[in-house]
Order: sequence, then C-alpha cells, then structure tokens
Amino acid sequence: MSVRELVVLGTASQVPTRHRNHNGYLLRWDGEGILFDPGEGTQRQMLRAGVAAHDLNRICVTHFHGDHCLGLAGVIQRVNLDKVPHEITAHYPRSGQRFFDRLRYAAAYRETVPLTEAPVDADGTLARTPGYTLEARKLSHPIEAYGYRFVEPDGRRMLPERLAAHGIKGPDVGRIQREGSLGGVPLESVSEVRRGQRFAFVMDTRLCDGVYALAEGCDMLVIEATFLDEEKELADEFGHLTAGQAARVAREAGVRHLVLTHFSQRYSEPEEFERQARAAGYEGELTVAQDLQRIGLPKRR
Repeated sequence: MSVRELVVLGTASQVPTRHRNHNGYLLRWDGEGILFDPGEGTQRQMLRAGVAAHDLNRICVTHFHGDHCLGLAGVIQRVNLDKVPHEITAHYPRSGQRFFDRLRYAAAYRETVPLTEAPVDADGTLARTPGYTLEARKLSHPIEAYGYRFVEPDGRRMLPERLAAHGIKGPDVGRIQREGSLGGVPLESVSEVRRGQRFAFVMDTRLCDGVYALAEGCDMLVIEATFLDEEKELADEFGHLTAGQAARVAREAGVRHLVLTHFSQRYSEPEEFERQARAAGYEGELTVAQDLQRIGLPKRR
C-alpha cells in the first residue's frame, strides 16, 4: 500500500525553542523517503518520529544557513553507521559546495553507503523516476536558495459505466490499459485523465517568480511563514515571507493543502498564523505545522 505523507521533524527558524526543533521534514512518497533541510537535532527527531536512516533515499537542502543544514553531518554519519543498503542522492545549491563538503566530513567515520552529490545551479528538472519528476526553482534570499517540487505523472482512471457499455470486463480491462485499445475501442473512450499529485517545498525566500512556479496547482505546499503580517518589512529585509503572503500564494496558485512552518522564536501561539492565512483569502485545507506531526497528502482529485 502506497503512503504519501509529510513527517514534520522541526518547525523553528534560526534558533530552536522549548517546543520547536530546528527545521527538518521527511516526505514519504510511496516507497521513497525525501529528507528536506535537516537542521540541528534532526537525527534525534527522526528517532522520536519513527523515521529510520533506511527510510532515506534523497536529501534536499534549500540553502546553507545553519537552521537548514547543521544536522546534515549527523544524518550522513547515521546513514553510514546503519549501513543503509541503497544509494542516497543529495541535492543542494552548487554555490554551497564548500559547506556541504565540510558537513559531510565534519568528523571521522567509515563510509559504507554510496552518497551521490547532485548539486543544483539552475531552474529545471533534477531527476525523473517512475513515480515522480523532481524539479527545482531559484528563490530570493540573501544567499542562494532553491525550492523543490515533486510532480507525479498523470495516469488514467477507468470508468466502469463506459467499460460496461462496451462490454469490457475482467482481464480485458487490464489489456486495454496495457495496449491502448481493444476491439477498436480506444482507451480514451473508457477512461479519463487522473491528474498526478504535486508537492512543493519552499523555504527562506521573499515573494518571487520561483515561489509561484513551485506552488502552482500543488496538492500540498509546505512553505515558510517566518513572520506575521505586522513584520512584513522585516520579512522582506531578511528574505522571508509572512503568513498572509504565503497564504495568498497558495490561494492564487490553487493549492489544496497549505502547510505553514519555519516560525520565528518571537511567536509562541500558532492561532494567529492560521487567522492571518484565512484573512488573506485562503480557503483550502490549512495546517500550522507542529513538531512530530504527520500530515497526509490529499487524495487525488
């Protein structure tokens, strides 16, 4: 049975608090696990959330500010300690290669797992698998940063009433799916397009074209909301979004489930983030993320 969910390991920006660990997010996509922005404490949060090193297939780092990457050293060493039996691929801004190298080899350990470095230096497609296409878009932050987007290929949904009208049943249903037609009946006549799911991960950034490109048509958008709207000028100065800005992006992009995260230490109550997001006109499903929360992707349209 396929599982698609977001496991929230940490939600704090810049510094952790009593109730928020540094950033860390695991996307379970069927049989794969994609770890985003492992900040300090990620290895312990994985343990608390029931996430094993063996669950990881990719690591995606948006940028090299400490709250998004300082846990990378521990995660990489844990992957090797546990002798994960498959290759792991790491994506990160190429301009931060020196930081990645320092984190990868921050201390002595025995390398037992192939770790493929796949740095990002431009918008575009990073990987294609049978289950998804992984894309990156540049964001607007004081240092180079990229957001990530997963797009499932479109499929087809069989329509029982049309199959019955053409007398297609039993093994012939699978046959028309495989061959594209059966007895002069094209697949398109007995099915409809089933839109693939879309997931985007957007961290530290001002509003920019990349934010909208990543969010467009997403079933789930995980996006930073470091500040409340009263601090809009401060957010822009330091390359961040407010709750209202993030929600307006989601509204305009047609996002089905909005997940707000990456909160400044100055805020202790989540209710105001939700209120401002709703005030910005977002009417879809909304989660103000909490550490160790599990959030399922919406069912396909």
